[in-house]
Amino acid sequence: MSADGEEANPGRRRRRRRGRRAAGPKTSHTEPAVTDSSTGATPANSSSAQRRPRSARHGPDRLRTVHETSAGGLVVDGIDGPREEQVAALIGRIDRRGRMLWSLPKGHIEVGETAEQTAIREVAEETGVQGDVLAALGSIDYWFVTDGRRVHKTVHHYLMRFSSGELCDDDVEVTEVAWVPIRELPSRLAYADERRLAVVADELIDRLQTDGPAALPPLPATAPWRRPQTHSRTRRSRAGEPAPDRKNGRGLKP
Repeated sequence: MSADGEEANPGRRRRRRRGRRAAGPKTSHTEPAVTDSSTGATPANSSSAQRRPRSARHGPDRLRTVHETSAGGLVVDGIDGPREEQVAALIGRIDRRGRMLWSLPKGHIEVGETAEQTAIREVAEETGVQGDVLAALGSIDYWFVTDGRRVHKTVHHYLMRFSSGELCDDDVEVTEVAWVPIRELPSRLAYADERRLAVVADELIDRLQTDGPAALPPLPATAPWRRPQTHSRTRRSRAGEPAPDRKNGRGLKP
């Protein structure tokens, strides 16, 4: 070998030895968390974020979901008379923002009741008037959160003919009751899904007056309810406690 080669080889060996020492066993250590100077937050891709416990990464436990079923009705006085004189019974409640929200009377189906029986009872309890069921208007379902639970509520609604009684707001869960002209329901009802029910009711009343009761669709068969429900309805909040807002209305079901 040449002298140049002999001098070059030791240098290469030294470099390889130094490389082996640098690539030796890693030591265990913890890197300090890097935070955003403007917010103090730790980036999600930092080593500390990656080492967070599994429970912390996945957040708090999910809310328990419960399913509830209610029934109610649109009671119309003068349903066989002139359209401009027809009125319907609505209930009003104050929401957490201090607004009066008008809606149809409704409530939970109790054990042993059919949906139609619940509609008659709840209308009487919340408005003071009695009604007879004529036809189904449709069903609405929506979600809300209360008392640490996520509630999926389904409400069956019926068109009803006023038979007796006088309006009263004795029910502690109702702020006001009122007879509202049928034509004003789309502007008075607070919820879009119930406004759509009012349109269905208007069509059924036209059919009733034109062709008689036989023109109304037959009532769907319902069986008595067999199990108790949770009763966490939006309007049943403790005194002085705001009622939870209704969310994600799904509209009408056939």
